[in-house]
This record gives sequence, C-alpha cells and structure tokens, in this order.
Amino acid sequence: MATFFNDNVSQSINMPPSFDGNNYSYWKTRMTIFIQSLDYQLWNIITNGPEILTNLVDGQRILKMNNEFNAHDYKSLKLNAKAKHVIFCALSPSEFNRVSSLDSVKEMWDRLMVTYEGTNQVKDTKINRLVHDYELFTMLENENISSMYARFNDIINALKGLGNVYTNHELVRKILRCLPKSWEPKVTVIEEAKDLSILPLEDLLGSLMTHELRMSEQARNEPKKKMIALKASKDKESDEDKFEMALLTKRIRRILLDKKNFSKKQLSNRKEIRAKVIKKKKR
Repeated sequence: MATFFNDNVSQSINMPPSFDGNNYSYWKTRMTIFIQSLDYQLWNIITNGPEILTNLVDGQRILKMNNEFNAHDYKSLKLNAKAKHVIFCALSPSEFNRVSSLDSVKEMWDRLMVTYEGTNQVKDTKINRLVHDYELFTMLENENISSMYARFNDIINALKGLGNVYTNHELVRKILRCLPKSWEPKVTVIEEAKDLSILPLEDLLGSLMTHELRMSEQARNEPKKKMIALKASKDKESDEDKFEMALLTKRIRRILLDKKNFSKKQLSNRKEIRAKVIKKKKR
C-alpha cells in the first residue's frame, strides 16, 4: 500500500496529505481534518482503537472466531481496515515501514505521535519552551504586522499541535501587548472602543494593518510636506530680503540726495559770502 504515496496526488481533496517524516505537526493537523471529513467513525477508531469483537460466555468476554462474525462485526472490521488504508496511503515508504507491523490503526497513529512529538515528558518540555517563546514574544523593530503575525502564528500552531490552546481573547490581548510604544495610541483606542472579550483576532489584525498603511502613507508624505514648508519659508525669506533691500536702497538714495542738497546749499552760501565780500571791497 505504500506505493500509493505520491506527494503530488496527495494534494487532491480525495487523497490524504502525504507525510515523509518532515513537519509532522502540519501533517497531523491536515490529516486529522481529512479523516474526520471522510467519516467521523474512522477518527473515533484511530483515537480510541477498534471495537473488540467478543461473545459473552458464562459471564466472560471471549474473542469471537471468524465464523461467528455478524453484519455489525464485518462493518466494524471494514472501518478499521479503511482507517489503516487511509494512514498507509499518506505515508512515504520509510514511514510505512515504521508502522506497518502494528495491528491496529490506533497503534500506528500513536507510534507516529511518539516518534515525532516524543513522550509526555518530551511534549511537556516542548510546550514549556514554546510557552516561554509566547510569553516573551514582541514585535521586532522595522517589522510589519503581517510578518509579526506569521511568527506569532508559528508559535500558537505548534502549541496547538501539542494540545496547548489559547483562547481568542488571550491571543488578542497578547497581540496588543507585543506592539511597540509607537503603537500605544492605537492600542488605547482599540481597548476603549472594542470589547476585547469578543473581538475576533482577524478583526484586530485588519484594524492594525489598516493603521499601519496610514502610518506608512504619512511617513511617505512627510518629506514632501517638509519640502513644501521649506520652499514656503525660503520664498518668505526671499520676499523679506527683497523688501529689506528696497528699504535699504531707498535710505541710501535719501542719504545721497540729502548729501547732494547739503553740498549745493554749502556752495550757494559760499557764493553769497564771496559776493558780499566783493561788494564791500568795491565800496
């Protein structure tokens, strides 16, 4: 059955997602939904194990022989075989060899979980590390909202795969706390205007991205505004300089004119004095 593994075919909606030993958490999530979409009874068999077919004899449960199976038993056996088939079709040859010797599909599923998630002790260690990353998570300098949320989503998805799930309210609060100080006015507006206990995470991200676009647009327009203001200031200074130059020129002309008039007056006075002197001599 391992020959059914095909990474291209497995992307079809009718084929299980393929697993070759890489990115188990991603595959586990997709595989869970795929199996549940096929038949929820299959998922019940995988998580709880197949039904044990027994007869009650003298107050004791005894395994049924093949010739004792009824229609219900055959249906149960068929579901178990179908569940195993789905798992086998999803696995690469190496992963198929890892679980093919096991009897029940639950044992196969559990073997893969222990192999790639570890024992409970290992899982707890992974959870503690991821919770630590979650609690210390902050938005990086020069990082946009989309990139920040991609990093954040990796952490919460990894935790979810290990069974540690945060509520929407907790995620909304955490996103608001991780934003830098430059976002404080926006955070305050959201906290005052929205009920964070029911605010969907998607709505919060949409609001933050919209605000981010406005901030980017303002940052792009700021140099233009400064250039316009600088030009206006220079034009004003130029007009003031022209006005002052005109006043200075006017004053200089007035001074020169006054000096010229003064010289003319002095010359006239000298002529009058000289005329008087000549007149006296003639007498």
